[in-house]
Amino acid sequence: MMPALRLGPLVIPADFALLIAAAAAGLLAARLLNRQRDLAADLGTALWRALLIGLLVARLSFVWQYREHYLPDPIRVLDLRDGGWHGWAGLAAAWAYTLFAALRRHAPRAALVGALALASAVWVGGGRWLAPTPQAQPELAALAVQRIDGAPAALSTFHGKPTVINLWASWCPPCRREMPAFAKAQAANPDVNFVFLNQGEAPPDVAKFLEQHAPSLRNVLLDPAGDASRNFSNRGLPATLFLDAQGRLVDLRVGELSTASLAQRLEAIQKADGG
Repeated sequence: MMPALRLGPLVIPADFALLIAAAAAGLLAARLLNRQRDLAADLGTALWRALLIGLLVARLSFVWQYREHYLPDPIRVLDLRDGGWHGWAGLAAAWAYTLFAALRRHAPRAALVGALALASAVWVGGGRWLAPTPQAQPELAALAVQRIDGAPAALSTFHGKPTVINLWASWCPPCRREMPAFAKAQAANPDVNFVFLNQGEAPPDVAKFLEQHAPSLRNVLLDPAGDASRNFSNRGLPATLFLDAQGRLVDLRVGELSTASLAQRLEAIQKADGG
């Protein structure tokens, strides 16, 4: 599992890096497959349009499904940092446009279809390779965590229900921005454990921050060494782990979550528990 890539101070979520890799593979394949050099510009234009149409449809499909979360503040539809999109809907739209372009436009058909086929294979295959294996994570069980008062704690006590573990720090702006979404979700989902695992901050600093900004949060624990973020997100914050009722990791998101993208993942682990 590779939840994030670290390039110096920049941490890139793996799903975004995979999208870049798929697009690059498609463009490279187009150059290699194209035998009609005079139509290279038409080929590149068609591929870029397919990518943009796919991304647009993927985003709008997600927004429509979770529209109740966007209606109070529609401008949040433009905030792509939450990672809210339906990849399969976008892929279908990209293929629909590609087939249209191959039949109706001047772009070389074989090169166009071959390029998108390779890009699709990279995206689908890479997504399966990067997906967390649904098995118990020994790194979680071994974490030395504690309560704010210094008493030892164990994440194993939260087994038995679907569990969400949010890795955060008070100095992290996106951590602070997503905290109201987590507070709301914790209050609305008593059948899910929410654990807020602070990374590397002193207990007085954490207590002061919670008192001022998030007094309603429950299950706040400390990871003094920051082992969770080092093991699971390449030190990228915020990061959120989604576990089923047996304590198996089924999803991991590096980056900010909105109420909509959090609701999507909560539905997934609740359905997994019910199935």
